[in-house]
Amino acid sequence: MDQYPLSERDICTKFITPAIVQAGWQQHQLREEVSLTDGRVTVRGKLATRVTNPDVKGGPKRADFVLYARPNVPIAVIEAKQAKFSVGHGMQQALVYAEMLDAPFAISSNGNGFLVHDRTGITQPVEREIQLSEFPSLDYLWPLYQQWKGLAAPEAVKLIEQPFYTDGSGREPRYYQRVAINRAVEAIAKGQQRVLLVMATGTGKTYTAFQIIWRMWKAKAKKRVLFLADRNILVDQTMQQDFAPFGEVMHKVGNREIKKNYEIYLALYQAVTGKEEWKQIYKQFPADFFDLIVVDECHRGSAADDSAWREVLEYFSSSTHIGLTATPKETKEISNATYFGEPIYTYSLKQGIEDGFLAPYKVIRIATDVDAVGYTPEKGKIDKLGQTVEQRQYNIKDFDRNLVLEKRTKLVASKVWEYLKATDPMAKTIVFCDDQDHAERMRQELVKLIPAAASNRRYVMRITGDDTEGKAQLSYFIDNDEPYPVIATTSKLLTTGVDAKTCKLIVLDQNINSMTEFKQIIGRGTRLREDYRKLYFTIMDFKGATRLFADPDFDGEPVVIYDPKPDEPVVPPEDTTPPCADEPDPSPDEPSATNGEDIDGNRGGGGRGERRTKYFIDDVNVRVAVERSQYLDADGKLVTEDYRVLLKDDIKKALQAEFGTMVDFLRRWDSAERKQAVLDELAEHGVPLEILQQAVANGSELDVFDLVSHVAFDQKPLTRRERANNVKKRDVFGKYGEQARAVLEALLDKFADHGVQNIEDAKVLELPPFDQFGSKTQIRRGIFGSVEQYTQAIHELEKALYNLPEQKQA
Repeated sequence: MDQYPLSERDICTKFITPAIVQAGWQQHQLREEVSLTDGRVTVRGKLATRVTNPDVKGGPKRADFVLYARPNVPIAVIEAKQAKFSVGHGMQQALVYAEMLDAPFAISSNGNGFLVHDRTGITQPVEREIQLSEFPSLDYLWPLYQQWKGLAAPEAVKLIEQPFYTDGSGREPRYYQRVAINRAVEAIAKGQQRVLLVMATGTGKTYTAFQIIWRMWKAKAKKRVLFLADRNILVDQTMQQDFAPFGEVMHKVGNREIKKNYEIYLALYQAVTGKEEWKQIYKQFPADFFDLIVVDECHRGSAADDSAWREVLEYFSSSTHIGLTATPKETKEISNATYFGEPIYTYSLKQGIEDGFLAPYKVIRIATDVDAVGYTPEKGKIDKLGQTVEQRQYNIKDFDRNLVLEKRTKLVASKVWEYLKATDPMAKTIVFCDDQDHAERMRQELVKLIPAAASNRRYVMRITGDDTEGKAQLSYFIDNDEPYPVIATTSKLLTTGVDAKTCKLIVLDQNINSMTEFKQIIGRGTRLREDYRKLYFTIMDFKGATRLFADPDFDGEPVVIYDPKPDEPVVPPEDTTPPCADEPDPSPDEPSATNGEDIDGNRGGGGRGERRTKYFIDDVNVRVAVERSQYLDADGKLVTEDYRVLLKDDIKKALQAEFGTMVDFLRRWDSAERKQAVLDELAEHGVPLEILQQAVANGSELDVFDLVSHVAFDQKPLTRRERANNVKKRDVFGKYGEQARAVLEALLDKFADHGVQNIEDAKVLELPPFDQFGSKTQIRRGIFGSVEQYTQAIHELEKALYNLPEQKQA
């Protein structure tokens, strides 16, 4: 054994680098110790730290060698290991890095030779071991790269060889931006006319767009370019920052003027479109004027064929169209992919957090008693304006839109101030309200609570589309060095693109019905700014938006969800350090004068479309029902700090009013053809499943049957897993054939994981493990004999699940 074994760096210097050089690679084609990620931020209680050790999970990723076929085209990644390891010991790591960089070749070495993996699959075998002297040359790898990417034509090669823009400052695209840029350029080089890129807010979509346009423009492949955005501030910011290198060839379309002597054009959707023919300024350009059109935030209105950007794209149909969005999907039926096709690259919020480029987030969920169980006014109730209040059940979707409970607004404001007072009273905060009236009422309540608001009128500002004074403060709010305004109350104006670098708290007191809008709102806090001590941000959710729009594949999980008891502080006891600041991305602005409707969805101060009656009630007390906090640990696992105790007495009364006695509930449950109907009834009466689950310590593990019988009638609950295991212990499926028994046992497992509503839905048969038994039709008709017999088997399974001795005796 060597007395002084060679380190990884020694292996690189003494063996790998000489082998690469001997194969003909030039120094400018080779980079060592290439940083790919920054290392994720972990949040635990009041501590937030970045993982800096590359050998620890979540630490920064760094490739030992990256070889470049062209200045912007990585072709191979090499991972080095000490000689005591096998030659292929670093292959899995090399493959991860190669996939991240979109490089076709992953190579591992211990100084004794190389193991080469061909991700293209063109050469066989895919992996082969070679000597140090056999390291592949660029002349050998480049044709394989071209074949893999489908880039054989000389003009296509010329386009991808066009370098990135650099200003000499050392700034260069991050690894994912480089992949997005290269994929877009490659797609266009191969003649693709519609291209979609999905990148989470805060990941630099505008900078990515600039680099794509720059390379196309410099290569003279696209001579005239139009960049479309949906806010004036975003257009101006883009011109002043990322697009500044275009200088005098760049022009902002405005004032209904057409100038045809520029090459790079930027415009607001609303500035170039309009219902009246004379307002459609884009039609003053010839239809073939632009070679490339980039649509920022292309999700906005994408479901409508007559949306503003769609009009423009269809007019300039001969040009290449690129869509940029932070939203991978809008609805199950229609999304941005309907027009642009599937995204050629996606970089998610989840990945950005894992890489350490975006801030992880905490969630504080707060439900009031009226949010939990609803509010029904007594007959003849008169509101403060003298209006007779329609007698019906009002729930969370009604509050602040159809009915205003002024003490609810006071409670929300008090919780916001409680959090800021306990963390950082000067933390920039955005409070999202349902409309402009709600934003004004929220402003007033905050002003009453906050002592500093009395001495500085700009401490709390309403920034909405109809408020000139408020809009004038927007630039100050997003300025890092301007302390005021501290709190902005708004509805729609700040949902997208506001580059509020020091925004530390996002408050949701708005009914959000769109995943797109939810992602855009959350994007206001995703920038990670260590220079402002921002390592995470906080979402305070009063209307359940974070629960309704969970998208863990794209967004990842929050680092904290906190549900304090009514008498506990809004900040977890150990969480007393301030959140922190924020970084650049797009930004919104005033509504277009061509629009007729302001950005906050109000027409003349009423609502969108017809005016609705709104009741104002000031004599109904409102209390906190539940608050909960969660965070991600260092391994990315969701950890719940649970301070849950809902107002069980209120829910108990609501359930007893709905079902009567335990016997009545059992009769209703057994007679329901589908148990989902009982769930629907509960939701209609203001007690959705989510609220019930929060009323019990292990509520997420209980089926709705046990939740109701426990909360309303004090029955001892069983978990779904316990109920499933009890059935498995008895010979319930003895009369069925082997395959039918296997299907029913698999359904029991589904029940244990997800609940009765899951097994009642025949679509469950389209999921694993049922696919091993055949199609949904084959299972129901072939294995069970008919759809009716399968349905009967489900009913028998449900009776076996719920017809237990302790429930019979109730």
